[in-house]
Amino acid sequence: MLKKIAVITVIPAALMCCFYDAKAVDEKDISAKAAIVYQPDTKQVLFCKNIHDRLPMASTTKIMSALLLSENGQLDEPFTVDTEAIRTEGSSMGLTEGDIVTGRALMAGMLLPSGNDAANATAVYVSGSIPEFARLMNIRAAVIGMKDTHFVTPSGLHDDGHYSTAYDMALLTAEALDDPVFAEICGSSTVKTEFGDPPFSRYLKNTNKLLNMYEGCIGVKTGFTDEAGRCLVSACERDGIRLICVTLNDRNDWNDHMALYDAAYSEICPVPVDMGNLYVDVAGGISDRVAAVQSESVVYPSVSGNNPQIDCKVIVPQFVYAPVMTGDIIGKMEFYAEGVKFSECDIVASEDIGYLEGDKDKKEELSLIDRITEFFKGLFT
Repeated sequence: MLKKIAVITVIPAALMCCFYDAKAVDEKDISAKAAIVYQPDTKQVLFCKNIHDRLPMASTTKIMSALLLSENGQLDEPFTVDTEAIRTEGSSMGLTEGDIVTGRALMAGMLLPSGNDAANATAVYVSGSIPEFARLMNIRAAVIGMKDTHFVTPSGLHDDGHYSTAYDMALLTAEALDDPVFAEICGSSTVKTEFGDPPFSRYLKNTNKLLNMYEGCIGVKTGFTDEAGRCLVSACERDGIRLICVTLNDRNDWNDHMALYDAAYSEICPVPVDMGNLYVDVAGGISDRVAAVQSESVVYPSVSGNNPQIDCKVIVPQFVYAPVMTGDIIGKMEFYAEGVKFSECDIVASEDIGYLEGDKDKKEELSLIDRITEFFKGLFT
């Protein structure tokens, strides 16, 4: 059925609200070589320090490895780990020769105890070899828009050609958190899983202490090598607003992340964007139109001093057939701020519209050809 599309400019009164007192953080207050606070929905950078400097990022690399593993699918199919792959230095999930694992167990092993053995086993499982997996990592990075990143290892062990930036890692994290399996695992303090020969139950503990230190923290990944220093990627949600924080080479990363979140959230005013009632034409109903509303509340994270124009694209059919029940999905809305899409939701009926009895009887008697003819007539009514 043909669609009706309308773009409506919204200027919520809430955009004129009073903002919280900002607790600005100066660059010199953050010990990291590079740092960013990023709002993924609006693509706003709320804090930046050397965000495009190319630096080693240690085990935060495993965000990409885990994302590719999840996107590969078949996460619950058991297989035997590659013996050579798991012979690696550094942190480990405890894999040994002959162990039977699943992709889900390897994701937990990468994201919680930061197992280099899990990352290498993932590379061979997904691509057949570590170099081929690195090639896939770089292809996926290009798709995400990570312009200053190059992957060599799936684990993040140091290599002079292995680097990223705070900005690129924020883009990667935003993409990874949209994957429900990744989001669930990286936000868990502990995960019960099974692996071994034969598999038996284990508990893996997350190295990301921020999950228990800061309210609203939902992940994501720690990292450390001598060359990279302490690296931390985290994400936080408050009042429906998600922020991502990345610090590279930061000896005070836990405290820096908490200070940056405190400052960022103090500058954000959650602005409800409510379109109110809409109406869609109805064919064959006791009413010729049905009232409709947003399926969920939408919030724009307006930053102090920034009041952008908000546009709503409303996409609905030319008409819907009766009967229509409350809650039926009949379209969708897309929300844009200065041309950047920051949210979307369904449009649902907010009332019941029954059949006209005569039309109902007539519809039941119509032949297939008659129904097709009626449909096309409706398109031009």
